[in-house]
Amino acid sequence: MEFYKYHSLGNDYILLDAMRAPLRLSPADIRSLCDRHFGIGGDGILVIEPSERAFCRMLNYNPDASQAETSGNGLRCLAKHLYETGLYPHREMEVDTPSGVKGLSVRVAGGKVRTVEVNMGRPDFRRSSIPMHGEGEEALEVELEAAGRRMTATCLSLGTPHCVIFLEDIESVAVGEIGPAIEKDPAFPLRVNVEFVQVVDLSELRQRSWERGAGETLASAAGAGAAVAAAERAGKCKRRVHVKLPGGLMEVEISASGEVLTRGPARRVFRGRLDEDWRERSRIVLA
Repeated sequence: MEFYKYHSLGNDYILLDAMRAPLRLSPADIRSLCDRHFGIGGDGILVIEPSERAFCRMLNYNPDASQAETSGNGLRCLAKHLYETGLYPHREMEVDTPSGVKGLSVRVAGGKVRTVEVNMGRPDFRRSSIPMHGEGEEALEVELEAAGRRMTATCLSLGTPHCVIFLEDIESVAVGEIGPAIEKDPAFPLRVNVEFVQVVDLSELRQRSWERGAGETLASAAGAGAAVAAAERAGKCKRRVHVKLPGGLMEVEISASGEVLTRGPARRVFRGRLDEDWRERSRIVLA
């Protein structure tokens, strides 16, 4: 089976093409492929397959084998793949995802896709859309306690659920402790992505992300979009912002119609073919 390895600002994915033939991956297969020691390694797996609503459908699997509704960085990688392999050599695209059809726009230079704009849709702050238990229709500036620390958060859905926490300094925050505690908090029945955000000024945010089923990643487009949506709602930033992530810089804009647009690069690292025995597990035989 052929595979491709892509990343967007260090958020890396294994891409598998199932456009011509169905592909069935077990949870063990997904965990093995994403393992950086026993498999290819990645923050997730993208599977592309036919769709009746768009050119193709993208399924996104986390390293723990759970399925994410969508991924902005994954869509960026897919757009580069579709354009550069000639599967869909057009600069405007639509891709079907479990959270709806997403619009993509690619910027090309020298025959290569350099950046991709992803329309993530409109943010929804209603608890029912996240979903999130609690009082009040919207989850704005709610109190949370995790890992022995009380915090104020704004929660929303941007195709995927997000909990945004504004801090004075994100470098010193214990993402590996607080992130999983909030992710699995009973208030979030489907778990939640956690965004730790520092407002530099009205035009720049800094962010670290803890993603459901993946842990801390170098970049999250949906997370950056959620952070800007929450910050703009609270009057902390403008409608067009640069978000500095551990993996690099992403531009996020809230359009006049209220949709969140994320812009960033995508790169192909390599392509290869899985050996026939890739599913084999190591065994020690004692005489």
